[in-house]
Amino acid sequence: MNVLSKTGSWLRGSLERDWLRLTLITWAILLLWFMADRWNMIRLLSLGDTDDNMRLAQVRALLGGQGWYDLRQYRLSPPAGFDIHWSRIVDLPLAALILLLRPFVGTAEAERLACGIAPLLPLSIALLGLGATVRRLVSPVAWPLAIVLLLCCATTMSMFMPDRIDHHGWQLAMLALSVAGLADPEKRRGGLIVGLSSAVSLNIGLELLPYAAMAGAIITLRWVWDRDEAARLSVYGLTLAGGSGIGFVLFASNANQALRCDALTPVWLSAMVVGGGLLFLLARLDPATRWARLILALVAAAVIGAGFALLFPQCLGRPEQVSPELAKAWLNNVREARPIYKHPFRMAFPIVALPVVGLIGAGLATWLGRRGGSITGWVPVLMFSTFAALMLLWQARAGPAAQLLAVPGIVALAWIGLPWLVRHRGIGVKLAGGVAVLAALALLFSGSLMKALSIDRPTKRVQVVNLATGRCMTVPALRPLNRLPKQVVFTFVDLGPRLITVTHHDAIAGPYHRNGDAILDVQHAFSRSPENFRATARKYGATLLLVCPNMAESTVYRARNPGGFYDQLAHNRVPAWLTPLPLPKKSPLRLFRID
Repeated sequence: MNVLSKTGSWLRGSLERDWLRLTLITWAILLLWFMADRWNMIRLLSLGDTDDNMRLAQVRALLGGQGWYDLRQYRLSPPAGFDIHWSRIVDLPLAALILLLRPFVGTAEAERLACGIAPLLPLSIALLGLGATVRRLVSPVAWPLAIVLLLCCATTMSMFMPDRIDHHGWQLAMLALSVAGLADPEKRRGGLIVGLSSAVSLNIGLELLPYAAMAGAIITLRWVWDRDEAARLSVYGLTLAGGSGIGFVLFASNANQALRCDALTPVWLSAMVVGGGLLFLLARLDPATRWARLILALVAAAVIGAGFALLFPQCLGRPEQVSPELAKAWLNNVREARPIYKHPFRMAFPIVALPVVGLIGAGLATWLGRRGGSITGWVPVLMFSTFAALMLLWQARAGPAAQLLAVPGIVALAWIGLPWLVRHRGIGVKLAGGVAVLAALALLFSGSLMKALSIDRPTKRVQVVNLATGRCMTVPALRPLNRLPKQVVFTFVDLGPRLITVTHHDAIAGPYHRNGDAILDVQHAFSRSPENFRATARKYGATLLLVCPNMAESTVYRARNPGGFYDQLAHNRVPAWLTPLPLPKKSPLRLFRID
């Protein structure tokens, strides 16, 4: 018994003292595991999302000599190309890995390995952020449970998987740091962490702008309630303003120097600098009464809001600023931009379940800590996780953030509930608790459970579309096109980024709002008459036509425009100026020369 006691004490001490080192060791093991588990995908460069393909194309252009501030994609919308609204921040680790590995394994293999490793880098930051949060709020030895629970957040973890090289994983990592900063009892350090993580996230992209705004509101309200929080507010304001400004100078593209609304351009930079400056000023003034602090905070918010509305009225609507036609035909139909309740149950339930459990846990921990010091940390976390869960009612793409921010609450629920359940003598309570634990496990693995039980299974038609879309995107399907001389290929919008990544050919359009004119041209070409298609192809200098029968985009053209060019092509009514070209047997694609 003495040996067991000593072992337990040693283990607890190690978990408390060495949590940082042990977390990084755990991350390294996870990196190796996911690389091995996804090796076939890595080997085949299975960049499934259009943004992942575009990210690799952007990094290749950078390594090929394109300017640091030139984010124009010249291989889409020829001959001029189009400016994409991203920054170079996420390009850096991917480019560094390629440069590091290239001398040893060659360019192609270096790219494949870099695409496998790069998405797992921000996972280390997310693990540290969540670990720091639960150590402060739950227990110094609770961080391993946070890691286990994060691994159960399927929607969140999908953003860190090999080949998911776009920016979402990095922004989630910054979100994990933000919640750690909100929970940090060290005020200056907490303000520094939230300010810098928000600035980095905004420089990457505006997707998490609402969360950055909410974090700032929480820090401000915390100061309104407790005057001792002035130091946190002061440092937060300075780092938000300074970090945004430095990031803009280092990473904003030439195109983002204009007054655009879809990135950290001078529009949003001015809001961050002025907002951060005003918060710093509030902290310096620091009136003694809560009412005075509240009035000053409201005045600052009104100044920021009114100034933004007066100076940048064009940015009060959708940040993409697309035409009504493009919004109706494309942007409004992006699935992840719809509220969660408009999605099928099989997709919505696994996403929503974890945030709900997290809110219950965070609420319980806040209530139990109302007479102790932990409430000062739990209230901001509860507010932040509640906001993230409510964001699902706006857009389903809030799912990864909502699941990530649910982890501290779920850890607290387990930490509070399981020991109480073990200690309780009542058999009825133990039985009910056992059922609750099983229900919680079912929620954690709800996606896999629903799939195993065939609950709300996709229709056969949806399965056919998913299969066709997947097959047409593969390297074996597209690589045969490299046998032909480089030229402009007219293909679907959703196939364009993959085409320019896997082959040496150029394409017309990709699903990016700054590429809106080309998107409409492609949609009109496939939807209207064959003569209109031919004229559009000539406009862009396209000499090849590539289509993927039953791909999701193709079904839209057929359903909405019966008798249009693509519908005729699907019924084998091929114009005389299209010549079929051979592809390997069983290829899912159809290729034509445009005469």
